[in-house]
Amino acid sequence: MQVAEAKALACQLPAETGIPLSRWSCPELASELTARGITDSISASTVRRWLREDALKPWQYRSWIFIRDPDFRARAQRVLDLYARTFEGVPLGEDEYVLSSDEKTSIQARCRCQPSLAPGQTRAMRVNHEYGRGGALAYLVAYDVHRAEIHGRCEPTTGIVPFMALVEQVMTQEPYAGARRVFWIVDNGSSHRGRRSIDRMAARFPNAVLVHTPVHASWLNQIEIFFSIVQRKVVSPNDFTDLAEVRERLRGFEDHCNATAQPFQWRFTTSDLDNLLARLDRHTPADRQGESSVTPAAAEH
Repeated sequence: MQVAEAKALACQLPAETGIPLSRWSCPELASELTARGITDSISASTVRRWLREDALKPWQYRSWIFIRDPDFRARAQRVLDLYARTFEGVPLGEDEYVLSSDEKTSIQARCRCQPSLAPGQTRAMRVNHEYGRGGALAYLVAYDVHRAEIHGRCEPTTGIVPFMALVEQVMTQEPYAGARRVFWIVDNGSSHRGRRSIDRMAARFPNAVLVHTPVHASWLNQIEIFFSIVQRKVVSPNDFTDLAEVRERLRGFEDHCNATAQPFQWRFTTSDLDNLLARLDRHTPADRQGESSVTPAAAEH
C-alpha cells in the first residue's frame, strides 16, 4: 500500500498537491510521504528503489509543442526539395544556388581573470570561472548548402538592417550576383519574417528568393548545424579579450571552413517528414485534430 501511494504521489505535479516545487526529487518525496503519515520514516534511496520498479523519474521532464503552422508540410517539403536541388518539381540549374541563413545572437567576449591552461596528460583544459565582460555581438551567416561555403559578418545586434547588410554582402559577389536564382532559406525571426521580407528581398535583388521554414521548425535550417559547430569549436569555452578578438576568431574559422569543409550529409527526406507528421497525428488530442498538419494524402503516403 505504501509503495502504491508513493508512486501515485510521484505521478502528480507537486504544485497540484500544494507543494511549492516544479518537480519531485527522491528526498522530497520521502519527506512528503512521512509528513502525510503514509510512512513512519523512509529514506530517499528506498523511494528511488520503489520508483525504479516502474521506471518512474519525476525529476526529469521533456518539452513538446503542437504544430500550429497550417502550411507546415508544404513549407517543410519546399526546404527539403531545395536541399535535393529541386524547386516546385523542377531540378535546379548550374546557375542556381541555395543558401541557409540565420543569426547567432549574443556571442560574448568574456575575458577570464586568469589565463586558460592547455590540456596535459590526464588533465583537461582548465578555464578560470571568473571573467570580465567585454560586450556581445551577433554573428550573421549565409551558408551555401551545396558548395559548403560560409559568408558571415558580425553586427552589434540583429534586425532587418543587419540582415539586409548580409544579403548585400553576398548578393553583390559572384557567383550569386550573376546567378539565375539564389534561394535564401530562413526561419521566421523578426529580421526576415513574413511577406514583407520576401518583397523587400526581391525588390533589392530580383534573383533572390526568400524561403521560410515552417513556424517552430528552425531545425530544418542547415545553418543551425553550422552554428552548433561554431558554439562547440569557436565560442566555448569563451575566453576573449574583447569583441575584436571574437570577430577575428570567427573570420578565421570561416576561412578554415571554406578551405576544408564538405557539404552536410542531409538525410531527412520528404518520406521521413510524412512519417513524422503521421506519428505526431496519432498523439494529437481529439479536440485538436482540426489543426492537424497532415493532409489525408500525406497520411496515406
